[in-house]
Amino acid sequence: MAGYRKLGRTSSQRKALLRNQVTNLLYNGKIVTTEAKAKEIRRIAESMIAMAVRERDNYETVTVTAKIARKDKDGKRVKEVVDGKKVTVYDSIEKTIKKDSPSRLHARRQMMRFLYPVTEVPKEAAGRKRNTKSINLSDKLFDEIAPKYANRNGGYTRIVKIGPRKGDAAMEVLIELV
Repeated sequence: MAGYRKLGRTSSQRKALLRNQVTNLLYNGKIVTTEAKAKEIRRIAESMIAMAVRERDNYETVTVTAKIARKDKDGKRVKEVVDGKKVTVYDSIEKTIKKDSPSRLHARRQMMRFLYPVTEVPKEAAGRKRNTKSINLSDKLFDEIAPKYANRNGGYTRIVKIGPRKGDAAMEVLIELV
């Protein structure tokens, strides 16, 4: 007996389908799909969430000093003349960052290896590339999803049957994060 459902696809198509659907489930919180696909998605999504829950507090906060170019009111870099050359003026600021421990970094890389990159496009400026925003799903898993499930031992997703699909009578389900 196979350890997974083949879903009537080649291995590359199946992996792409599952990656896409798990990415959308974690980004949106719920998706509608067939029952067989939902059961496969559940396996992958729950292992990702379990990994995030296990490593959610495994970091240290570090203060670093960064040099940032000073900008004028138009957003252009401020230049000043030093020894006959134009040189950009930099300001030093202190930032606090989260430094991952090695196990959390490994978990983050495992997630990023599987999940597709997500680009969010705002509705008011849909045609502009400049206004798009790249979403880091591994950060979302660690910062938003994992704390929600900190006191829960598994069972992070729920499958609700909707009914047969009109075209081919396949059982449609709603899979959502609990």
